[in-house]
Amino acid sequence: MTLDESTTSDLTEAPAVTGERADLLEMLAKHRHFLRFTTRDLTDEQAGLRTTASELCLGGLIKHVTSVERNWAAFIVEGPSVMGDFTAMTEADWAQRADEFRMLPGDTLDGVLAGYAEAARLTDELVASLPDLGATQPLPKAPWFEADAEWSARRVLIHVIAETAQHAGHADIIRESLDGAKSMG
Repeated sequence: MTLDESTTSDLTEAPAVTGERADLLEMLAKHRHFLRFTTRDLTDEQAGLRTTASELCLGGLIKHVTSVERNWAAFIVEGPSVMGDFTAMTEADWAQRADEFRMLPGDTLDGVLAGYAEAARLTDELVASLPDLGATQPLPKAPWFEADAEWSARRVLIHVIAETAQHAGHADIIRESLDGAKSMG
């Protein structure tokens, strides 16, 4: 498989690491690539189209995964306060959160991809510089998290990898529904 200009322009070089950190970053880079690859040769309008029964679009998925990386990286360093209390969110808060799954007026695919590349670069630098992948933080309050649970930086990174892989799969289906293009095969 070859990359076209739209996907190679946002690739970042991961910091030089070895062992477990290299494995984590390599797996994350693989799934980031497949997510970005679904947007090759698309217009801004196409990146915002819903092509399935889902509310998801390609640009919105990348915006969401960008937010996921930024929030979880901040969580690793600063703890749950950066994510807020999900049990106290209002309808307006949920509506604002839903906007990260859509291409909004003024959003461009190039801008969305650039934001993702920057978030990826910062996550990679964080993984390379963390003193201890086993350091934990208490999870924020949310109905989907166990009360009083803690996650290590390692577990957070595995979660980010899983979320990226899941959304890369969603993106592949959306892209195939758009114009028949596939990430693989």
